[in-house]
Amino acid sequence: METNNTSTPAERLPRKHSGADMTIFSVMSMLAQECGAVNLSQGFPDYPIDARLMENLFEAARKGMNQYAPMAGLPALQLEICTHVTRQTGVACTPDQVTVTPGASYGIYTALATILQAGDEVIILEPAYDSYIPAIEVNGGTVVPVALQPGTFAPDWQLIADRISPKTKAIIVNTPHNPTGTVWSTADWEQLYQLIAGKQIYIISDEVYEQVIFDGVLHNSVWSHEGLREHCFAIYSFGKALHNTGWKVGYVLAPADLSKAFRRIHQYLAFSVNTPAQGAVAAFMAQQQVNDSSLILEQKRNYFIELLKDLPFTIPYISKGSYFQLADYSAVSDLPDTEFAKWLTREAGVATIPISAFYRKGSDQRLIRFCFAKKEETLSEAVNRMKARLL
Repeated sequence: METNNTSTPAERLPRKHSGADMTIFSVMSMLAQECGAVNLSQGFPDYPIDARLMENLFEAARKGMNQYAPMAGLPALQLEICTHVTRQTGVACTPDQVTVTPGASYGIYTALATILQAGDEVIILEPAYDSYIPAIEVNGGTVVPVALQPGTFAPDWQLIADRISPKTKAIIVNTPHNPTGTVWSTADWEQLYQLIAGKQIYIISDEVYEQVIFDGVLHNSVWSHEGLREHCFAIYSFGKALHNTGWKVGYVLAPADLSKAFRRIHQYLAFSVNTPAQGAVAAFMAQQQVNDSSLILEQKRNYFIELLKDLPFTIPYISKGSYFQLADYSAVSDLPDTEFAKWLTREAGVATIPISAFYRKGSDQRLIRFCFAKKEETLSEAVNRMKARLL
């Protein structure tokens, strides 16, 4: 007997995660394009990358670096990464602990694929980057969201302790933090260690903005903590450090045994990463010892905050790192944050990201996220547009 199945082939596919069909970043960028708005939503720079980096890419291609790279990464790049990690953390690093990846989101996904089995729980600290939840769910894990403290966005250690269970397999940490710009201290890492000491819990540390950190604050990596290091996957992105997000080159730092397990998955997903881009980054790292990303972005943050003083927004927390600054629009509108972000795009011609998008079940705190990794004229144009509509 035939059944009357009117569903489409796409509708018959399993839905493997609870995330949106289109991320809020794509939604707002598309709306910005439709409205001719200044796009301060998605986290990408609109200014040129270093000319030496561009020349290095051309040179790598000219030298014939156009075929598959080794699965774990170009040896020259791995060595440069090891030098950087040792210099930044004071902890030795070897190539068998470094795997080059096609971006940081891939690294997070593959780390989760490496460790998770069906039913394992993963704690995320909200607001959290929106790729975490789908990556956990697709790999059979259960998401356990824990809210950061309102206003300060500091960890609520008692709440985290209460949510750790025998099923907890991993905790995802993000520092410097997207979207709030908060930064973990050595005391935070030690507090986390005290919570999980003696437990088989992995730490996936999203440190993509490690070189975009302000006001003399130091980046504290999970790699620096002796007790956590043996259980960690630390995730990095050259796209953020070198302002070239479209190159999609990052790396994962983990102990040799965990790196080996990571590569068992990686080799069947991407296998390897864009060879000339790896060559270009390796040469660039050898050319310079100090990355000026923090200085460049701190100046842009300061410039943008100064501009915002002329608008009816409140700054709840001045960003200490990342590309982003939060703003409270309570004095402007009672609209929910997603509706306000869309209104601001259509009516003022400036696109932002609503913070509720960083919570599994939403959390309307009347906060929006601006990306200040833009040219000064872009930031000035955005503020002038908002002045014309809001004042």
